[in-house]
Formats: sequence, C-alpha cells, structure tokens
Amino acid sequence: MTERSVAGAGMAGLSRRLVLAGLGASLAGRLAAAQSARQPFPAWVESFRAPARAKGISDAVYDRVMGGVTPDTSVYARDSAQPEFREQLWQYLNRRISEWRIRTGIAAYKANARLLKKLEGDFGVAPDILLGLWGMESAFGELVTDPDHMKPVFNSLAALAWGEERRRRYWETELINALAIVQRGWGTPQAMLGSWAGAMGHTQWMPEVWLNLGIDYDGDGRVSPYEVGDALAGTSRYLLKRGSYQRGIPWGFEVSLTGVPAKLADERTTRPVEAWGGLGVKPAGGGRFSHPKAVARLWAPVGADGPAFLLTKNFYAVKSYNPSMNYALAVCHLGDRVLGGAPFVTPFPGGERPLTLAEVQEVQKRLTAAGFDTGGTDGRVGNMTMQAVRDFQQKAGIAPADGYAGLEVLQALRGR
Repeated sequence: MTERSVAGAGMAGLSRRLVLAGLGASLAGRLAAAQSARQPFPAWVESFRAPARAKGISDAVYDRVMGGVTPDTSVYARDSAQPEFREQLWQYLNRRISEWRIRTGIAAYKANARLLKKLEGDFGVAPDILLGLWGMESAFGELVTDPDHMKPVFNSLAALAWGEERRRRYWETELINALAIVQRGWGTPQAMLGSWAGAMGHTQWMPEVWLNLGIDYDGDGRVSPYEVGDALAGTSRYLLKRGSYQRGIPWGFEVSLTGVPAKLADERTTRPVEAWGGLGVKPAGGGRFSHPKAVARLWAPVGADGPAFLLTKNFYAVKSYNPSMNYALAVCHLGDRVLGGAPFVTPFPGGERPLTLAEVQEVQKRLTAAGFDTGGTDGRVGNMTMQAVRDFQQKAGIAPADGYAGLEVLQALRGR
C-alpha cells in the first residue's frame, strides 16, 4: 500500500505560478458563493460550447469529453483543506531528499541512463536537473497514475472553470487546452489523470505546457507527459525556452563564507564565480571552483551559520518551474544525490539527520498500530504521514506539532 498523498508532486512552470498565486484559506466559501450565482452545471456545459468552438474545438470532441464530465467540486476546498505544515528548510529538504527517494531515483537513472544522455546531447540539460525535477514532481513516476493522488483532469478543470469566479478565465483556457489535446489525438478523457488542478504526467504539465512545449520524443506520433521520454524532453524544452537554461554549467556550488561579510549574500548581486572567490568565497569542500567564469549570485538561506551557495542561471531555470527557492534547491540537491553526490558540507543550525528508510517505515508502522492512518508503510513521507505525525505529536504533547517525522517522534513512538 502506498502513501495516498505525497507532497512534492506539482504543476509545471508559469501555469504553476498562476494556479498557486491566489487560492487562500477562504477559497471554499468564495467558490461556493460564486458557484451558486452561476448556471447549473449542465447549462454551463452547453453555454461553454461556444467559446470552445471559437477556439477550434469540434462539436464531436466537445460532446465526447464534456458529455462524460462530473464536476469534482472537492477541488474548491483542496488547497485550504490540506494540513498546514510550517517546515524549516532542513526539514523540507530531509523529507524530499529521503533515502526512499534517492533509492528510487537511482533505479530510475539506471533504467533511463541512455535516454538521459541523449536528452543532454539534444537539449543540453544535465541529467541531475532532469532527475531532480522528475523526482520532485512525480517521485520518478510513482505517482503518475496513482488513483489516490491523480484524478480525471476534466472533472477538475470543468469544476474550476464553472465555479471559480475569480480566476475563471484561466481555468476556462486550460479546459479548452485540455480539449485541444484530445482533439489532436494525444490523450483521452479517461487516460488524462492529474493533480487537483490538472497537472499531468511524470513532470506534471498543465495543458498549456503540454500543447506548447511538448515533444514527441519517442516518435510514436503523439506527445504525452505519461511517457518518460516525451515528459523529460518537454521539460528540457521548458527549461530552455522559459528558464533560459545554459548548456555546460552546473546549477551552483556550496560555498564557505568564513571571513566573508554577510551582506554580500544578498541573492541579487551577480559576479563571475572567480570574482566571488576574490572576495573570499571558497568551495565548501575545499579545492577550486570548476567553472570560474560562470556568473552567479550568493545566497545564504538561513544566514551565515548554515549552508551557503553560489547560484548560476541554471538554478534560476529550475526556479522557473516553481517560484520557490527552497523547491529549486531541493530539485538541484536531489539530482546531485541520485548521481552519487554527498550531503551538504555545512549543517543547518538546529537541524538533524534525516531518518533512514527503515526508520521512516518504523514510524509509519508504529503510528498505524497506535491508530494514526499514515496511508501506507513504504517509507515515503507525504501529507497523510505528516498529518498522522502531527496528530500523534498533539496527543503526546510534543511541541511544536509540526508533522515532521524526525528523531524525536521516533523516540517517542518507541517509548509508548
């Protein structure tokens, strides 16, 4: 049995920014009010035929798809209903770059090494970046068709286009994009499964990304994010077109800031790596920088006492996929770890080592035995395990009740 809701899967690129920008805690109430003021769903479906037709969607395709849609109104509350977890950066990284995910990534790399080498030759995107994105977005394909995580996208998009008043135009456009995918013969309504907001496949494309950046990399006559080659090729194209990825340079370097004024780590100023070296910035593990001419910014995410990084434009290419520095760092570090890289040299202040795979499974098993539903005991930590941990913390009086499955929780469970 697998975890039924694994944080880390998401929606691609600019579409992700549009989706996440405005859905707040009062979303369910606003949408319910908007929905009640609009047409009943069957009437709306018929009225939406005209704008779909104006964008080239045939009546035959429209009837085929929309005639079978049942609006998934759970999407209205999905964002606000998710448990709120305030993770520190070291917790965020530990949970996403777990032993389970690294092992799964190594197996995925071994199975796809030739493909990744070909993709690098064709697009210039290094395997570590693609592996990191693949691992973050779908756990290396583990979630692509997981029925507990991925739902029929037309039910979701139709519900949002019908009832989400404030962002209706965006959802209407994405619904039409999804209809266009069916019309092109690239997908079927039954096979198009995705996140609550309609992101699909190995690297979680929104319909707009599928249509405009997808590539038939395996030559089977269709573009599909559910096929590994197409998914990674389209994501490579995304990084090039929308992230300005640059062939041949790494995403960045972990550095030592000993003797370097803290004000220099402003994550805004750009200098060649060798110029940063002239200011006292050194590789954290010693030695010399491998790309002294690369232009980079200096970032100390938790201050001078924690890990610090020189970030090249390829880090920001990753960030174009999701506008979060923490996300981009997790992607880049996950890719490095899958390819044999070491943990960061400098520890996080107040941080702790991540639990091993066996320890995570022990936490899940002990929580399950105590009546807390983790959704599975396979060693991967998603929202159900986090919620179970938080419920246990609250019951056991462990503060903060942050849902983090760490050493303290493990020891408390062993002491029951």
